[in-house]
Amino acid sequence: MKILFTGASSFTGYWFVRELARAGHEVVATFRQANAHAYADEPRRQRVGLALEHCRGVFGCSFGDPAFVDLASSERWDLFCHHGADVTDYRSPDFDVVSALRNNTRNAAAVLEALKAKGARPGVLLTGSVFENDEGAGSEGLPAFSPYGLSKGLSWQVFRYHVPRAGLALAKFVIPNPFGPYEEARFTAYLLKTWFARQCAAVNTPSYVRDNIHVSLLAKAYANFCASIPATREAARLHPSGYAESQGAFALRVAAEMRARLGLACEVSLGRQTEFAEPRVRINTDIVDGSGLDWSESSAWDALAEYYDARIRGAGAGAG
Repeated sequence: MKILFTGASSFTGYWFVRELARAGHEVVATFRQANAHAYADEPRRQRVGLALEHCRGVFGCSFGDPAFVDLASSERWDLFCHHGADVTDYRSPDFDVVSALRNNTRNAAAVLEALKAKGARPGVLLTGSVFENDEGAGSEGLPAFSPYGLSKGLSWQVFRYHVPRAGLALAKFVIPNPFGPYEEARFTAYLLKTWFARQCAAVNTPSYVRDNIHVSLLAKAYANFCASIPATREAARLHPSGYAESQGAFALRVAAEMRARLGLACEVSLGRQTEFAEPRVRINTDIVDGSGLDWSESSAWDALAEYYDARIRGAGAGAG
């Protein structure tokens, strides 16, 4: 397929582009910045550089702006993957939901019409989050976790309205908690950084039940789903699940896998959680058959260990 893709500079976006290309698809990825060097943070610049090894990049092009509409109408597409989203200060309770919704859906109707300009009727795949309202399975009535989660849920509703009216097939791929090489500084990054410093990692929220999935498996599931999006007006969804367990159990799992590969103590201290500002349980529900996707769990853990060994221990050796 020929695929138009947004959001390739993100952690999961890079992996999705790589796996789509490896599956034989031609990917054209748009980037909001003027060039790869314009991104402020080093991990994102690195991901852009790596993504360009697997796709044709179009820079200075944001979803819904005139340049994007022109691009959408200039070529014949088989699939439009709208993975990009406004994530500015996404962890903040002051995250601007209205502004994010506007950026995520700008000129959506015009973009969808442009995608049909060459006589094609491409499928439309949106990326969702298990932290949106009404996604996944769990407790407390499945509310949005945050203003960011709310913006994602509202963006989905906008496309759910427009895509069928444009006569296109709609699908949604819902992401849980991805981890792996080139990730953002989140939970597993904290664990590895702490262990390389020969310290014990403190897990203060061990009772939350979450769904952590290695990004390489997530990407294979994404590429496989892209190839099977049905030509129907009914929205198809996939909720890929990885390690659905408590955060305490997941921390101990990571510790065991890294201890065997890195020769570090990988100590974990599980706190006693008494406050639950977030829903206690939120997981995805579709078990992914890794063997059917030619995915090796052991190799995935190897890749995580190698990545952090080079990034942390290797960087320290270079500094010395």
